[in-house]
Amino acid sequence: MSDVQQRIDSLVKQNDILLFMKGNASFPMCGFSGRAIQILKACGVDPKQLMTVNVLEDDEIRQGIKEYSNWPTIPQLYVRGEFVGGSDIMMEMYQSGELQQVLGTPAQS
Repeated sequence: MSDVQQRIDSLVKQNDILLFMKGNASFPMCGFSGRAIQILKACGVDPKQLMTVNVLEDDEIRQGIKEYSNWPTIPQLYVRGEFVGGSDIMMEMYQSGELQQVLGTPAQS
């Protein structure tokens, strides 16, 4: 495993809810990253529980995360070490209630 893969792996394993995104939770730098943050907020995720990694600040991570997950796009959500998906998958899972179950947050009515 390369250095960058090891860095990504330890981030994934050390954070319960981790979002690799463009920008950060307060200032997303693309629409998909913004949508991912909105979905997590709609699920009731406490911002203090959410760790974000701005891939625009680290080119190695930006490329490495695509290899790590075998997923070509960003954002990428990990929950308790498991890859969940990007913003489209997050939206589908949110609408079905599955994302709230994965996150362990109560379903919003």
